[in-house]
Amino acid sequence: MPRYALKVEYDGAPFHGWQRQTDLPSVQGAIEHALTKIEKGTHQISAAGRTDKGVHGLGQVAHCDMQRDWTPFRLSEALNYHLKPNPVAIVACAKVPDDFHARFSAQERRYLFRVLPRRAPVTHAQGFVWQVKQQLDIDAMREGAAHLLGTHDFTTFRSTICQAKSPVKALDRLDINHVQTIHGTEVHFDVRARSFLHNQVRSFIGTLERVGSGSLQPSDVKTALEARDRQACGPVSPPQGLYLASVSYEVPPFD
Repeated sequence: MPRYALKVEYDGAPFHGWQRQTDLPSVQGAIEHALTKIEKGTHQISAAGRTDKGVHGLGQVAHCDMQRDWTPFRLSEALNYHLKPNPVAIVACAKVPDDFHARFSAQERRYLFRVLPRRAPVTHAQGFVWQVKQQLDIDAMREGAAHLLGTHDFTTFRSTICQAKSPVKALDRLDINHVQTIHGTEVHFDVRARSFLHNQVRSFIGTLERVGSGSLQPSDVKTALEARDRQACGPVSPPQGLYLASVSYEVPPFD
């Protein structure tokens, strides 16, 4: 059975997350349903990350096994046709070796979080950014973020329902920059690691936003990390500003 890697883009708003759920719309469910339209039988895809309800995808990677040998172009075209009207798109498709696994072969996952500090209501970007009313001190947030880099016990910054066996993870990058857009200056958080705990990125952003607003000091991030206590975490940011931006592999499947 030939295996294909899919690069998936989606608006997470209408879905209850990536993972297939009984009687609830999911991105995985939408793609698997589209697969049944082009090849009969049951289809089960695997993905690099299981994004939560409302989280978007720019470069999610999944893989599927097919019964017949498709050209990647025809497979992606067929899937995109049958995915309508869902806000899901297969933006790249490639035939990959049988031992490729979208989740277990991944070397790095990159998340983007968009914050828009402005008082006027958001119109065109509504549902795609986290709007905050006050300006944020980017230097203070960078100072706070520096405490999170490296390998740590991230108990403070993971959900109480996280199923990971260990809270220890290595955070490779957490870059914070201003980005000019047509609706104002956004603050973008670029977060990278091999893997993440449940709600880890949104917990980071919620805490760092409190630093940027002046409610917390940069040193409070270090204190919270060392507490290894979920109660020490700042408020968890909402999902709509978060994107699974890209997934990296030792051999890039779409090159």
